[in-house]
Amino acid sequence: MLKAGDKAPDFELKSHEGQMVSLAQYRGKWVVLHTFPLAFTGG
Repeated sequence: MLKAGDKAPDFELKSHEGQMVSLAQYRGKWVVLHTFPLAFTGG
């Protein structure tokens, strides 16, 4: 579990364009991660 002030571990996700993007690509920059937890789940 991360605590306030901890550095996020590196991870990879698919962008909305289907390309793999890693957190390491943005090291030293501000990053906002926006998710839609129930998107496309039918729930």
